[in-house]
Amino acid sequence: MSRWCARWCSASDRGSATVWTVGAIAVLCALFGAVLAMGQAVVVRHRAAGAADLAALAAADHWSDGGAVACARADRVARAQSAWLVRCAVEGEISDVTAASGKGPFTAEVRSRAGPAGGPAGPGGSTGSAESSGPAASSGGSSGSVGPAASVGPEPGG
Repeated sequence: MSRWCARWCSASDRGSATVWTVGAIAVLCALFGAVLAMGQAVVVRHRAAGAADLAALAAADHWSDGGAVACARADRVARAQSAWLVRCAVEGEISDVTAASGKGPFTAEVRSRAGPAGGPAGPGGSTGSAESSGPAASSGGSSGSVGPAASVGPEPGG
């Protein structure tokens, strides 16, 4: 029996490295495919964001021509960026645009607003302008606000 075991036991491990190598290659290919898919999703998202931003700026630039003309201009700009316009609304000088890009499961929609810097306050309460009246000005957000004890004028006694 020892002759049989010597011949069979040494031959039973032959080719196992090939099986492990094929399995490792399959796992690496699947991982590489997942990374490529995530990269494609990021590219589509950035393309949609760029198209939405540029389309919103184009619509805001042509607000005085009317909403239909401004949205037509925004649509042209979005199509030039390999995207399409999902929604366009122009209220006064403010344009609100949603653009989409991609195909199938890799489709992204991004909303963008554009208008003058001193326009009406948005949902966050900030106008987006850089105007402030000293250290007591509050941004309306969770950071950068100063408490009621802050003084605007010169320090007393100094």
